[in-house]
Amino acid sequence: MLNTSLESLGGANAASPIDDLISTVATGDIKERLRVLQRVTDMFVVGSRGYSGRQIALFDDVLQRLAADIEVKARAKLAERLCAVSNAPPKLIRALAFDDEVDVASPVLTHSPQLTDADLVENATTKSQAHLYAIAQRLKLSEAVTDVLVERGNDRVVRKVARNAGACFSLAGYGKLTTRARHDRKLTLILGQRSDIPRQYFLKLLETASAEVRAKLEAANPEAVAEIRATIDDVATGMQREVRETSNEYSVAARTAQRRFRKQPVTEANVHAPAHAQEFERTVVALAKLGKFPIDLVERALLDEGEDMLLILARAADCSWSTVRELLAMYAAKRRMQPDDVSQAFERYKKLSQETARSIINFHQRRLKLRSKQQQGPSDKPRAVSA
Repeated sequence: MLNTSLESLGGANAASPIDDLISTVATGDIKERLRVLQRVTDMFVVGSRGYSGRQIALFDDVLQRLAADIEVKARAKLAERLCAVSNAPPKLIRALAFDDEVDVASPVLTHSPQLTDADLVENATTKSQAHLYAIAQRLKLSEAVTDVLVERGNDRVVRKVARNAGACFSLAGYGKLTTRARHDRKLTLILGQRSDIPRQYFLKLLETASAEVRAKLEAANPEAVAEIRATIDDVATGMQREVRETSNEYSVAARTAQRRFRKQPVTEANVHAPAHAQEFERTVVALAKLGKFPIDLVERALLDEGEDMLLILARAADCSWSTVRELLAMYAAKRRMQPDDVSQAFERYKKLSQETARSIINFHQRRLKLRSKQQQGPSDKPRAVSA
């Protein structure tokens, strides 16, 4: 009777064979049930490419009923058999993926092409860290899925998905990863090796690393705090320039700006638009040109969680509050300003004069030049050329 039921799965009166097949094992022991489950699974895997949608739906129904209430080891084996089958029974695959036992869910979550982004997002939102870790190993992951993994995942999950070359991250996702990296040196190193990390977040990683080094040095040498901070700032600035010089995004933004501003003068609108669009490189170049500021200074201000230097630059460039709001809201700095914070920033901005803002920037630039000369020393100074 078993063979007859299997052979007639795709027939016109399929409902009856399914019921007969289920009743065959309903009164049998667990060994009989598992034997039938294995037989049906073998039959599906062998002929899966040739089955129609209707036949797959029938297998789906049969396998779900046979797999109900079997032991974990058997469900895990079933998941291993079906996880790589491209047209595996979708309802069964979903049931296996949402199994509380990670040994059952893991093969399907990691390998099955039957799971949609919606399935993965729901799973990552509701299931255990072990389930999230399995998802983090998939060959490809969309931004929607990685957003949840970064939000809910523990350190093990986040490091795994950050290492995944097939994972795509949104700007918000990269922002959260960079924030987490402040307290996770391993994550900092992993992120630094990703070729697709936006430059603004790579610069944030440098800032984070330099801050960690600074804190350790200051704790060990409290009498040399000022000197340590100046030295670390110089190192961070040098690294910042090195990253910028090798950045394709910055090169494109700089060339585009050069062409555009050759034909027409830079205006506040050239700053407002890219800031609103969260385009870090274009915003940096435009604000630097508008205010005639050093690129290093603008980058630091946009990446700084505090808003003071950004307010100073914006006032010195004579920007309206509308543009300042867009600058403050950029993802890269993760300022997370509340309405009260924005209101207080507005009041400070109103009181800040353009003359004062310019004076602060000029002082900052003079100090940098002086420090640079001191570092060069007498032997580095250019010698006069005799006639």
